[in-house]
Amino acid sequence: MGTVQAARPAQTLYVTIRRDELRQLKDERDQLKQEVEQLRLLTQGLQAPKPVTLRAPHA
Repeated sequence: MGTVQAARPAQTLYVTIRRDELRQLKDERDQLKQEVEQLRLLTQGLQAPKPVTLRAPHA
């Protein structure tokens, strides 16, 4: 049997993100939400698939 270790309290990690990075992440999130909704409707047979426009990642 192994040694019992006491549980540690959760640690908080702080990160810095630039505004342009945040905007890109929000755009990607919104696009993924739209794709999920389209797939949800498609699996329910309620509509034909709409074309999905993929954008090149920001450099």
